[in-house]
Amino acid sequence: MEKPSESWNGHVQGDALAGLEAAAARGLPAEPARRRGCGRCLRKHSLVILTVAGVLLGVALGAAVRGAHLSRAQVAALAFPGELLLRMLRMVILPLVVCSLVSGAASLDTRALGKLGGIAVAYFMGTTLVASALAVALAFIIRPGAGAQALNTNALGLADALPTNKETVDSFLDLARNLFPSNLVVAAFRTYATDYKIIVRNISVGNVTFEKIPIGTEIEGMNILGLVLFALVLGVALKKLGPEGEELIRFFNSFNEATMVLVSWIMWYVPIGITFLVGSKIVEMEDIVLLVTSLGKYIFASILGHVIHGGIILPLIYFAFTRKNPFSFLLGLVTPFATAFATCSSSATLPSMIKCIEENNGVDKRISRFILPIGATVNMDGAAIFQCVAAVFIAQLNNVDLNAGQIFTILVTATAASVGAAGVPAGGVLTIAIILEAIGLPTNDLSLILAVDWIVDRTTTVVNVEGDALGAGILHYLNQKEKTAKEQELNEVNVEAIPNCKSEGETSPLVTHRNQVPTPASTAEPESKESVL
Repeated sequence: MEKPSESWNGHVQGDALAGLEAAAARGLPAEPARRRGCGRCLRKHSLVILTVAGVLLGVALGAAVRGAHLSRAQVAALAFPGELLLRMLRMVILPLVVCSLVSGAASLDTRALGKLGGIAVAYFMGTTLVASALAVALAFIIRPGAGAQALNTNALGLADALPTNKETVDSFLDLARNLFPSNLVVAAFRTYATDYKIIVRNISVGNVTFEKIPIGTEIEGMNILGLVLFALVLGVALKKLGPEGEELIRFFNSFNEATMVLVSWIMWYVPIGITFLVGSKIVEMEDIVLLVTSLGKYIFASILGHVIHGGIILPLIYFAFTRKNPFSFLLGLVTPFATAFATCSSSATLPSMIKCIEENNGVDKRISRFILPIGATVNMDGAAIFQCVAAVFIAQLNNVDLNAGQIFTILVTATAASVGAAGVPAGGVLTIAIILEAIGLPTNDLSLILAVDWIVDRTTTVVNVEGDALGAGILHYLNQKEKTAKEQELNEVNVEAIPNCKSEGETSPLVTHRNQVPTPASTAEPESKESVL
């Protein structure tokens, strides 16, 4: 009989070694067993290998095709297989988020839901604040904007396409409004945003007064925040209904499982889509060398912040809570990390993250499907890092010395604004305008950030989804630890409570008695067997 391969931290390890041991036990030659073990290991991790190969092939494809000087139509045709991947991933986001949160909230009792939710919010806010502080420190040490005043957006071929001077107060009011959508159907494809209309007041000779009036508009994009809150509340309400809500809970559970089957099918298209996504993005840029050399220190500071936070700080936090190797946990999530690197979208990575963290790392479905959709919406450690670096970079670019009050404003605003950042490519750039407005800096230099955002956004998204995954791992560990403690306590009560005819009436009704066959000794001396309770 074959010995099963060892499982370490939920991630299957040692397939080849297990095959050799099994072969030795049956007296078979080691070489064929080694080949079979390697083949079994390759089949098990084929999707990971193909995904990583797709990224490398995409880089090679983009570098090879750049010399052909493709037209915009040809570049769009090259990106078409990657566009299909993004459309398929976004297609399953809505049912996945709503159904997983409803079933997750309904499967947890109210006390556990509140406790897990509190720990999750504390973890998300704490790690984002640490990421923001790290980014500001790195920006002051590296000084990416010092001596870069000669940067000319026209020379770089950039246009000041971005943004509007949106008021900081209106940005946070929009965040609150989106938490409570007025129409759930509209929230599936539109989100609320404040726009402005300029009107003329008090016209007189040589004196014209303009007034900016806020106007509510609906812009393209799923209102994930509102859907998340509604799904959580609906799940709690169904749990409160008891038997009457069980049928609807089963419906959402079935819908969720069916969506995960669709995700498993889509995952096999990921390597192909990633190849063309990465390749087309490299071909699109007109002069990569000029951009990288001109904005090199900004890119370096942002990516260094991501490496430190994702490679040191987050694993240390996971280790501090669980006392387990964080890198063995992350090893089972290579496929969603590669998907995050290629798509630059936390939301698009959510389906593969849920699938891999459950199958490879053994995280409880109730935990992963409750916390990961929330994390993909509100936990943006990577975005907070590059937003803070960008804010300090633009301040240095304009020769503005930031005081302590402005630095504190950057930290708080970046932490809060990252909650409302869209989990789509370049979504975090829009929130930089909020930070700049809060500290009184111009937003016209954001075109420089947009020019290299396609580079920085890849490591940003990887750190975002890594924070979500490690948070789910921490919550799973704490939940399992609490469950084990309760079971141990119950077992101790069961062992200590030994029933007999004399103490039966005095024992607590909460104690579970075990049926025991009386022995002659117990019949003769009943006093010596009284319950300790």
